[in-house]
Amino acid sequence: MLLLEVISGERLPKPERGKMRVHKISNVNKALDFIASKGVKLVSIGAEEIVDGNAKMTLGMIWTIILRFAIQDISVEETSAKEGLLLWCQRKTAPYKNVNIQNFHISWKDGLGFCALIHRHRPELIDYGKLRKDDPYTNLNTAFDVAERFLDIPKMLDAEDIVGTARPDEKAIMTYVSSFYHAFSGAQKAETAANRICKVLAVNQENEQLMEDYEKLASDLLEWIRRTIPWLENRAPENTMQAMQQKLEDFRDYRRLHKPPKVQEKCQLEINFNTLQTKLRLSNRPAFMPSEGKMVSDINNAWGGLEQAEKGYEEWLLNEIRRLERLDHLAEKFRQKASIHEAWTDGKENMLQKKDYETASLSEIKALLKKHEAFESDLAAHQDRVEQIAAIAQELNELDYYDSPSVNARCQKICDQWDNLGVLTQKRREALEKAEKLLETIDQLYLEYAKRAAPFNNWMEGAMEDLLDTFIVHTIEEIQGLSTAHEQFKATLPEADKERQAILGIHNEVSKIAQTYHVNMSGTNPYSTITPLEINNKWDHVRQLVPRRDHALMEEHARQQQNERLRKQFAAQANVIGPWIQTKMQEIGRISIEMHGTLEDQLNNLRQYEKSIVNYKPKIDQLEGDHQQIQEALIFDNKHTNYTMEHIRVGWEQLLTTIARTINEIENQILTRDAKGISQEQMNEFRNSFNHFDRDHTGTLGPEEFKACLISLGYDIGNDPQKKTGMLDSDDFRACLISMGYNMGEAEFARIMSIVDPNRLGVVTFQAFIDFMSRETADTDTADQVMASFKVLAGDKNYITADELRRELPPDQAEYCIARMAPYIGHDAVPGALDYMSFSTALYGESDL
Repeated sequence: MLLLEVISGERLPKPERGKMRVHKISNVNKALDFIASKGVKLVSIGAEEIVDGNAKMTLGMIWTIILRFAIQDISVEETSAKEGLLLWCQRKTAPYKNVNIQNFHISWKDGLGFCALIHRHRPELIDYGKLRKDDPYTNLNTAFDVAERFLDIPKMLDAEDIVGTARPDEKAIMTYVSSFYHAFSGAQKAETAANRICKVLAVNQENEQLMEDYEKLASDLLEWIRRTIPWLENRAPENTMQAMQQKLEDFRDYRRLHKPPKVQEKCQLEINFNTLQTKLRLSNRPAFMPSEGKMVSDINNAWGGLEQAEKGYEEWLLNEIRRLERLDHLAEKFRQKASIHEAWTDGKENMLQKKDYETASLSEIKALLKKHEAFESDLAAHQDRVEQIAAIAQELNELDYYDSPSVNARCQKICDQWDNLGVLTQKRREALEKAEKLLETIDQLYLEYAKRAAPFNNWMEGAMEDLLDTFIVHTIEEIQGLSTAHEQFKATLPEADKERQAILGIHNEVSKIAQTYHVNMSGTNPYSTITPLEINNKWDHVRQLVPRRDHALMEEHARQQQNERLRKQFAAQANVIGPWIQTKMQEIGRISIEMHGTLEDQLNNLRQYEKSIVNYKPKIDQLEGDHQQIQEALIFDNKHTNYTMEHIRVGWEQLLTTIARTINEIENQILTRDAKGISQEQMNEFRNSFNHFDRDHTGTLGPEEFKACLISLGYDIGNDPQKKTGMLDSDDFRACLISMGYNMGEAEFARIMSIVDPNRLGVVTFQAFIDFMSRETADTDTADQVMASFKVLAGDKNYITADELRRELPPDQAEYCIARMAPYIGHDAVPGALDYMSFSTALYGESDL
């Protein structure tokens, strides 16, 4: 009667005498009706069997009730009732030695299972280390007594019955164990909530550290670029070739030593940024937005400015070296011509100012006049040299030669002296012509000698000047041109020698006449200062200079041949390395599209491929060495190749960056696959469908290709009879999403499209594609889930305290929450109350943290 009142919750009337059985049956039926209303199905048992004392049926009914109200609601990892309770016991006792729970009968005989359950949740109640497996009575009694005293669990079992029975009663032990489950379920719930919060906070802390690392790396790289660009933009010229060569060497050190690590840092920065964004997306966090001026695009823009400055600096260096080379050549040529002219003019002013004609005889006057005519001829012949000297000085001024003042002073002195010679020459001629009226005799032979000796002498001086003239060439063709001109000059030497012999013959004829007719001669030709000895000496000098010129031209020809060898050596390597880099770029593009096997296989293959590319670096270094030799040899063009060192450097850097980015994409796909629970088969199916519609092999899909790809994966988007293209417009695509379970309005549709194509570029990447395919079914934490977990730790309050956080969470994560949670200001607030709700939404970017 009491059991039925407890079950039904009603006070039953006591039966009167004579009507005892009828009333009992009525009371029992009320209880059975209540049990049935709670979903308990009783088979083959009625009120009569219970009233008549059928013990077997009554016990069976009681077990059914216990199973319904004490055990059936137990669920562990989506397993229910008996299996769920057994799994819960196994998980809780797994760390304990000598405990192996496999059932609800003999696994509990030694009592260690009960003690382990208590110790796992309340370790202060039992000293588990002192328990022995061979003392089951002590173990069982300890567990039963502690459970009854401290956990309010009635002592339902007896140690003697369990130990003394080969197979203890399964239902009795299951009923007793379920009491432990219900007693500890609150703690289990709090533990689950704490684990969820710890997981979320750990993700947030890791992401914050990654953001800090990105900011620091971006700042360091931008600072390096900021410091480097002014150095590259400094165009202050040097006065000497040695100083400019040192600038070029410093620039090479920058290219070889300083820039390559920064290229790696720039590539790593992009990889870190992509990885961080992937982790944020996978953890349902808002995308990372770097500080102003530190976006990847900002880094790329700054890097572009650096490379532009670098290109301009190298071009300026080479142009300056060419300019200084030209200046050195012109300055040397100026000094040589000026020295020759100054040597010729030495003493000429004194000679023109002599008044020897005042005391000379008629014949001497005539001789002086002829001598003066010869001098005028010689003077006119030197006009070209003076003009050349002035032209060279003018060119040095135009090219901003550093020693222009001294050049200008020397040139001005030569020009002034030349003008003075002209004036003196005119004055002397006038004086001689005036005296000529008084004098009549002239020696035709001496005059003929003087007339022919002067131009021949001038020719020899010009020849010596040309043979001593320095030259600068840059190609084989130029040196061959000089050699041809020199051969042509040597061909004129026989005729010149005939002229020399003729001039010497005139002098010999004068001597012969003087001897024959006993003419009183002064011993020298009165019309010329050029003696036969001087002509012979100059002629010998010309003959000596010819082989020296031959040798100089041969040396220059050899140097140009060496330069041509360097050009061909560089071109031979560049014409191999350039196409190799282009081929590797194409292969990487094809590999990133036509990947087979698991993502891990693809990642390993790409890393091996990257290793083979890195192993090619010595060839690049060798080409750099050849390029340095070319620059040191002042070679400025190369007709044997279209590849410059700059082309090779840029291509190599792009190749390293591309393979690194491709590897990073596969790593991000692995992160996405593991986080979203995508199987390798699904990933392969996604990749095959994506590649099928990526017909142009760009690694992206256009809007129409993306829609067709969705259809190929089995999404029935719907067919409009008017459209047979197999593609969808935006309205059809939205209808497809709705048919897949996405019931959304215009705003929701816009959100989905912004996820697939966030930058509105009109293309869908493979990463965005797999994110979309897995996003809606992914088991990710949400702000609501984290909020619910905090509510569990807070004991169902709308706020939480610092003590509760420190009690339930690890120390570092507890302090992380306390530092960031705002004070709770609700009507039920207490001192020190913290607002875990706004903190939870802030974790997912729905409010400010």
